[in-house]
Amino acid sequence: MKDPVSLDALPVRPLRTAVVQNAARPLDVAANAQETAARCERAAAQGARLVVLPELHLTAYDVRGLMDAPASAVLSADGARRVTDRRIAPLADATVRHRVTVVVGAPVRHPDGRLTNSLLAVTPDGAVTALYDKRHLWQDTEAALFTPGTGDPATLTVDGWRLAPGVCYDMSFPEHARAAALSGAHAVLYASAFAAGTEHRAAVYCRARALENTVYTVFANPLDGPSGRPCEGASAIHAPDGTTLAEAAPGEDTVLVADLTPGRLADVRRHLRMLAELRTSAPA
Repeated sequence: MKDPVSLDALPVRPLRTAVVQNAARPLDVAANAQETAARCERAAAQGARLVVLPELHLTAYDVRGLMDAPASAVLSADGARRVTDRRIAPLADATVRHRVTVVVGAPVRHPDGRLTNSLLAVTPDGAVTALYDKRHLWQDTEAALFTPGTGDPATLTVDGWRLAPGVCYDMSFPEHARAAALSGAHAVLYASAFAAGTEHRAAVYCRARALENTVYTVFANPLDGPSGRPCEGASAIHAPDGTTLAEAAPGEDTVLVADLTPGRLADVRRHLRMLAELRTSAPA
């Protein structure tokens, strides 16, 4: 395991990060991939190197709709977790053209039959990989459809930044972000679908996870959704001392952009040394 507080292990340049806050079309992978590609172009025009979108964004967050949807509504991964699907080709092409990395939510079917609530990583070489499977499923609705993810913390590296993925309810568990920080993460990316009226919880969680682990947190939350469970955004990016770098207004269709900087990460970790001084067992 890397030393998570070693200053020479930090990235050497800023990472301009974009969060897309918009509505997705229910169960329309092709249309959502096309629109995501257009949003990536907007983000890249503002200098973004990383673009983060919400939970299940390629189908929209409609779990009950997914239960009744045909098998073609979900994406398939092979044994190496690679995803090849012509419907998402426009998004893969956009990452190649604009040299950006995209993290976006989608339901993924695996060779053993498991269906997971996953995050895809679409990299500048056009490859699409099921990066992470949501570990903590939200109540019986998600648990009836999805299998929870397992295994070691996942990481994605962009421009020297080690990024740990998480999905929505995962942020409610301090252990999730702590494991990521101890594995060397500099930021945790939370693709989410917090319902309207509950965004205050996400704000508390994201600021707390950032502060207690001295990492950046990125919260991507959608607009609209099923009539019985709409979302209103309030996406945000938080600094490693828990302060807010950027925040989208509720209901605003927007691309939110902020810089994650190694200097701020280093300054915070020099002063707030929780990771270095962590006691994992009670004193004798």
